[in-house]
Amino acid sequence: MTLRIGRREEVSDLKRGTLGVLIGDKHTLKDWGLGWLAVTLGFPEPKTYEQDVPCADGTIDLTEAMTGGDVKYKNRSLSLEFEVPDRDFGDWANKVSEIANYLHGQKMKIILDNDKAFYYIGRLTVDAEKTDREESKLVLSGDVEPYKYELCSGLEDWLWDPFNFNNGIIRNYKDLEVNGTRTLVIRGRRKKVIPVFECSTAMTVSFDGLDYDLPAGRSKVFDIYLGEGDNELVFTGNGTVSVDYRGGML
Repeated sequence: MTLRIGRREEVSDLKRGTLGVLIGDKHTLKDWGLGWLAVTLGFPEPKTYEQDVPCADGTIDLTEAMTGGDVKYKNRSLSLEFEVPDRDFGDWANKVSEIANYLHGQKMKIILDNDKAFYYIGRLTVDAEKTDREESKLVLSGDVEPYKYELCSGLEDWLWDPFNFNNGIIRNYKDLEVNGTRTLVIRGRRKKVIPVFECSTAMTVSFDGLDYDLPAGRSKVFDIYLGEGDNELVFTGNGTVSVDYRGGML
């Protein structure tokens, strides 16, 4: 099954007993026995800023001017529809209560089984209006942050099983040796990210034609934004450096 963003997709009968969603530490199929029926994941709405100009046609669009050339987004909506195994009313009520106690309104990491290389961050609730005992249907809905994030950051070992060979990026930015100079090219995703540097000794880093001092320990340079495409960092000094970067995409 392929996840279709921006629309509702139904899960085939063949997949209902094999796919689920990991919400925090609980898996909807393995822990609760829920059969995944459908997922609806909307695109985030862009945050635009327009200024009306009296006595002139149209408006002045200041969207990028307000955000340093980047478009920002609101949260996106997520709805997950499940089939609950036939139970009597008491069992049904207990199961729904158990699930609600665990996740209702809690901010959690959400991983879809058909997109295991990324995760979402958001809050889900048991949707009482759509949950139906007669149809054995349970619906979880809520909103999540606009970007989905890579499961593994540049400091974590990449995992074989969830790796997506179509768009996955293997990152290994931990304890890089710097003896004089070292160039690191980070392939960025759509989300602009300020990376965290961790240096064993003080050194400098060059980015986009400018030099910045990095102290020993963990630090950020708020003028270094890693955007989509190749981002070249040149370190000068002697020691090791780790770059904590996690890509995000829509």
